Amino acid sequence: MKLLVIRFSSIGDLILTTPVVRCLKAAYPNAEIHFLIKKQFQQVMAANPYIDRHHIFDGDLKATIRALKQENFNLVIDLQKNRRSRKIRKALGKAWYSFPKLNIRKWMFVRLKINLMPDKSIVDRYFEAVKALKVYNDGKGLDCFMPGNQKTKVEDIPMGHGAGYVACVIGGSFFTKKFPVEKWQVFCRQCPYPVVLLGGPDDRPAGEAITQASPRNVYNACGKFSLAESADLVRRSRVVVSNDTGLMHIAAAFQKPIISLWGNTSPAMGMFPYYGQNNLKSHPSPLSVIIDNKKLSCHPCSKLGYAQCPKGHFKCMTDLDVTAMVSAVQKFWKKT
Repeated sequence: MKLLVIRFSSIGDLILTTPVVRCLKAAYPNAEIHFLIKKQFQQVMAANPYIDRHHIFDGDLKATIRALKQENFNLVIDLQKNRRSRKIRKALGKAWYSFPKLNIRKWMFVRLKINLMPDKSIVDRYFEAVKALKVYNDGKGLDCFMPGNQKTKVEDIPMGHGAGYVACVIGGSFFTKKFPVEKWQVFCRQCPYPVVLLGGPDDRPAGEAITQASPRNVYNACGKFSLAESADLVRRSRVVVSNDTGLMHIAAAFQKPIISLWGNTSPAMGMFPYYGQNNLKSHPSPLSVIIDNKKLSCHPCSKLGYAQCPKGHFKCMTDLDVTAMVSAVQKFWKKT
């Protein structure tokens, strides 16, 4: 049997599909599992041992369909569920399964502030796509497999961070998902432990501004390391403080304690840190602390994010309690 799993992007969304891939392989060990992914995110899944072959989508839909038709798949599992993935399913003409994306409920939550979202992770919704195949969640959480030759070395971080550090993920795909620089500065001044800042090249100037405010305990790693190396720095950390972004889910894959910061998006959408069996209300994880401003009347204002706050005040982030963040870090630090 040959199966095609479709999920184009992005880092966090791909990591959230890994339990499905793992459990598919466990249920059908002799099946070939193929994965369709965007070129720029290939490294996220490249080392996953449960995937037999990767197919790269580089924007040319017709060429992608031609290549996929040559494989003669038995079944398509669509974990993207958008216009492009539907075109691929239709063109292949094979049996397919997908998951409840709940776009109407998301719209009601964002526009009307009526929350009808189920109290469970999107991972559990992904598993509904394979329920007919008798594939069930094993409760082992997320996977993160990065190339072994891209692990960091002891000398890659300052000597003072060698005994442990807090990994602070300051990056994000949208401005309204990023904790402000001045708030990070306050946090780092109050944090009694060494801090490593993580993000991409675009986040480096923000990292420099944060470091200048607390030069003795903060190391700016933004833009210095590859994704795999940044993931390894997350793995080596004792506690993670993160915006709603891909490295947050990588931290959950490594079973790290996480203080997650939520701006215009909401964890109730199902994208909160997932450890295998937890949800937000009835079974929260002891490794996860959610810091958000859900009492704000305009929250959430988007399921993705914006380049600026639609209201102009950005209170969803600027009003987050730094003291609560530091307290949560201290509690986790002592336990680890």
